[in-house]
Amino acid sequence: MKIKGSTNIVGLIGHPVEHSFSPPMHNAAFDALGMDYTYVAFDVNPAELQKAIEGARSLNIRGFNVTIPHKIEVMKYLDEIDDVARLIGAVNTIDFKNLKGYNTDGIGAVRAIEEVTSIKNKNVVIAGAGGASRAISFYIAKYGADSLTILNRNVDKAQSLARDVSNSGLIGDVKSDSINEINAYLADADILVDTTPLGMHPHINDQPIATAENMHDELVVFDAVYNPNETVLLKQAIEAGAKPVYGIKMLLYQGAESFKIWTGADAPVDIMEKALKDTLNIE
Repeated sequence: MKIKGSTNIVGLIGHPVEHSFSPPMHNAAFDALGMDYTYVAFDVNPAELQKAIEGARSLNIRGFNVTIPHKIEVMKYLDEIDDVARLIGAVNTIDFKNLKGYNTDGIGAVRAIEEVTSIKNKNVVIAGAGGASRAISFYIAKYGADSLTILNRNVDKAQSLARDVSNSGLIGDVKSDSINEINAYLADADILVDTTPLGMHPHINDQPIATAENMHDELVVFDAVYNPNETVLLKQAIEAGAKPVYGIKMLLYQGAESFKIWTGADAPVDIMEKALKDTLNIE
């Protein structure tokens, strides 16, 4: 695409950002739709975050994605926060039209899972209790899951997240436990979500949180890790005849939601997915 005087700028702020897959994904979408936009990654030192937001607004930048370590701190410098983003306590998308913050991570995961199965009335088990788990948990609750069980090595963190989700009033049945007890929960689970970094490149031979012998063939298994595409956990799921959901889909759909927030247009998901797969060398 040609950058002109009229080109709208959107981008990513984080520290670091050079390994982000978002620029090729979004720029492919803008090219495909012939939109006068370009997506750029900005490395912003945490000490400069407020200045970066004020500067971006002054420069008429249209929108940002926000990644580590700014997702929580950036909320201080926004005028509005979306209701679910407020519950999550973190923002990953900013729309400068009204300086409003959103969190599209959870909706990205939900859309990925819902390609395979509806979340409504399902029993969902989530491994991990960090930022990704928090974002996904509130959206799983919002989308009508019957029960939610949060498992973590640090059980206090799992209990704290479970309490927050329960207090939201979005779901009645929320439990927490040690991740060591995962096998006890899998027999009754409809959906397993892994938000831990286990199996992420270069640690592709980590022990998975669950193995095929403890999965059933009606189980849907989603792994938020997208590099490698087929993680150790998803290999076990396939071996068990369970249905795998790949982490790249969460990356894709959170990007598509951001695209819609900034432009008002539906994202060309197939174009964005191809760009992501090309960047990650996935067949």
